[in-house]
Amino acid sequence: MKQIIQSFKTGATVLEEVPAPAVKRGCVLIQTTRSLVSLGTERMLVEFGKANMFQKARQQPDRVKEVLAKIKTDGLKPTINAVFNKLGQPLALGYCNVGKVIAVGDGVNEFKTGDRVASNGPHAEYVCIPKNLVASIPDNVSDDEAAFTVIGSIGLQGIRLIEPQLGETIVVVGLGLIGLITAELLVANGCRVVGIDLDARKVAMAKTKGIIAINPSEGVDPVKYVQSITDGLGADGVIITASAKTDEIIAQAAKMSRKRGRIVLVGVIGLNISRTDFYEKELTFQVSCSYGPGRYDDRYEKEGIDYPLPFVRWTEKRNFMAILQAISTKKLDVASLITERVQLSNFEQIYNNISSQDSIASLLEYPEKSSDSVTVSITDGQFSAGKGGIGIIGAGNFTSMTMLPVLSEINAPLYSIASASGLTGTTLAKKHKIGKSTTDYKSIINDPSIDLVVITTRHNEHAKMVREALEAGKHVFVEKPLALNKEELDSVIKAYKGDKMLTVGFNRRFSPHMQKVKQLTGNVQMNVIATMNAGHIPANVWVHDLKVGGGRIVGEACHYMDLITFLTGSKIKSVCMNAMGLNPQANTDSASILLEYENGSTGVINYFSNGSKSYSKERIEVYAQDRTIVTDNFRVTEGFGFSGFSKLKTTIDKGHAAQFKLLVERTKNGGGALVPFDDTINTTLASFAAIESLMTRKWVNV
Repeated sequence: MKQIIQSFKTGATVLEEVPAPAVKRGCVLIQTTRSLVSLGTERMLVEFGKANMFQKARQQPDRVKEVLAKIKTDGLKPTINAVFNKLGQPLALGYCNVGKVIAVGDGVNEFKTGDRVASNGPHAEYVCIPKNLVASIPDNVSDDEAAFTVIGSIGLQGIRLIEPQLGETIVVVGLGLIGLITAELLVANGCRVVGIDLDARKVAMAKTKGIIAINPSEGVDPVKYVQSITDGLGADGVIITASAKTDEIIAQAAKMSRKRGRIVLVGVIGLNISRTDFYEKELTFQVSCSYGPGRYDDRYEKEGIDYPLPFVRWTEKRNFMAILQAISTKKLDVASLITERVQLSNFEQIYNNISSQDSIASLLEYPEKSSDSVTVSITDGQFSAGKGGIGIIGAGNFTSMTMLPVLSEINAPLYSIASASGLTGTTLAKKHKIGKSTTDYKSIINDPSIDLVVITTRHNEHAKMVREALEAGKHVFVEKPLALNKEELDSVIKAYKGDKMLTVGFNRRFSPHMQKVKQLTGNVQMNVIATMNAGHIPANVWVHDLKVGGGRIVGEACHYMDLITFLTGSKIKSVCMNAMGLNPQANTDSASILLEYENGSTGVINYFSNGSKSYSKERIEVYAQDRTIVTDNFRVTEGFGFSGFSKLKTTIDKGHAAQFKLLVERTKNGGGALVPFDDTINTTLASFAAIESLMTRKWVNV
């Protein structure tokens, strides 16, 4: 299928050939007929992409601070690689989509095949959208009109926040597409609406819709004008839908407001607020969040868990429905806002001149018949069975930033890559000369040309995909963790026959620093202290979700359980974990774990999320036979009490390169497991035992 994407690195906007998405649980698959170009939002993105590195840095000072901090802890080269990798990731443009449902996922009952729907899908011929971001279109609303649903909801949410009452005077600053829709809805709500814009054409259009519209560039002072028509009282409310860097807009909004007036920001402006302006009038100011309640809440948007209507009357989806109803009942006229209609294949008519585009609303029209293939060929590379062909499932940050650069450098036979959307996988396939990009991961598992299946998806998918790949007779590499619970682990153990390699991404044992520590200490009783200064991850990120990520102990601290097992040469016998602030669900990311080993060794894992980013992220200390060896951030290892060894220094090397090089060699030539299967099972069980220990406040045997 075709999809419009934009590069943050170059600013180029292209129509890319990518695999069509497959329908997922809780979602509907939509064949697009129309999509609306949000000129304001998309203009900002395109202009940012075209800016040089210095200009980009000036626009994002907070990101610059993060980069500088990363240089201190990780070094210059890894940081530069991470920055360029981030800039190289494409952005799917668009969020105002209309089409017909062609497939319905499990758990979706409110839609059926053939339904016309509006959604926040991108500019693509096929989109897969969660049900709470999709709304049915009334029969008397055309596809052209329905394309305004999502962008109209942005304005509607601003109105809901300002809580207008019949007869109030509300000012709308900025009469672009969102501003015009906002103003027209306020008129329908019984308000006296004053619109302000510097574009004479938009001002003229606003006047045709019953809006009192003024143009400051023609000499009209907006503050004095609003004061004059309100008999000196000022506006009851101001909704700012403009996009400008100046602070003057917020200053004028305060000055034209009445005492205890309300100001809501929908657009993007400078926010250097004068305390005096707000203090003397006791003004309220609020920023509107996109389409309404539910936005950026994964439980609502991705899991389809709705907010109960009696308590949250207007959610994203219900705002979508309200806009469609307003169009259906002719309270909102959006057809008059359409400036141009452009075929998808001619998208450059809009994007090549987007910075100077004076259109109000541009519509993209899609062909009735288009390719819905879930796989696209990228290169002519073909690999025969038994030659080590690799298929990758998952195209996230680990794949793009860590794994693929290593595999490309050693010329690994990369045959295919699967990603949920198709876009990220296709981008990586082109960059790393991977043969195919697909949205059907099972096509990789069932492909006879692929010998090694690499799984780097979200954690809740690991065990299932590992089992399917083993049952298909493939070697498997899976990023940690192997499983999130005992039931998943048992299913993997049942599928594992020992004739195929199963490797979990416990890369740290392959680091030259840990190899050196192992060489120097051997298999003796030892005390090991491993500290992970993991850093804070916001609570709404998927890794904290016990059903999806499993939490950071199961999902990440397992690294150190495996590493200490490698160093001691023994199995974990029992586990005790204590955490700061006991969570009833045992979901913690600040904990200390005590490990008892069969050979009498002891391991301590300090996994903390509350430390400083300026401090080293990882530190391993080994104490054995009157000797001590310390590794700092996998860059420096120092020995104390060793004859002939004092220090090893490298760039940061956590063992990924050595791990993947060995993995490719073993896949082609055979050999023993990279990580013994018994070690993998023991580590996984120990991570479960840590959670049980926290819940029961006891030592737990593995």
